Amino acid sequence: MRIFGLAGWSGSGKTSLLVRLLPELNRRGLRVSTLKHAHHGFDVDQPGKDSWEHRNAGAVEVMVSSTRRWALMHEHRGAPEASLDELLTHMTPVDLVIVEGYKAHPHPKLEVHRASVGKTLLCHDDPDVVAVAADTPLAGLTIPVLRLDDTAGIADFVLAHFRLAAA
Repeated sequence: MRIFGLAGWSGSGKTSLLVRLLPELNRRGLRVSTLKHAHHGFDVDQPGKDSWEHRNAGAVEVMVSSTRRWALMHEHRGAPEASLDELLTHMTPVDLVIVEGYKAHPHPKLEVHRASVGKTLLCHDDPDVVAVAADTPLAGLTIPVLRLDDTAGIADFVLAHFRLAAA
């Protein structure tokens, strides 16, 4: 599976870019999935729902299915957090998986940089950053710098990076 990451400091606009990029890539005929790493505890389930009751009672995995979607919830129950590679094995093959988070994993990444966040560029210390999307011009980089608001241009870059053709 082709994996492309969005990396950047909190508040840089990774999620905003992702929700603009997905429909653009879909319009170009690509099937795209996403994988987001949460840095804190989160829950997609709610107390009072049967699936929540199943997990609360001790199930390691609970799958919920309907005519519209299915979801699998996995409780670690003391096991270590799953790696990106392990999680990808659970995903249906698609043209591209865009990963938000997992900065330390070796896969090609686009750094999302917003000057107002006031943080240094990650690309100086991460050889897997293949380009930067920024809201201000950046000089002196040896990798491409794209305009953060140029969704079509970023989609072009991703397609070119993987030598994918729009359908």
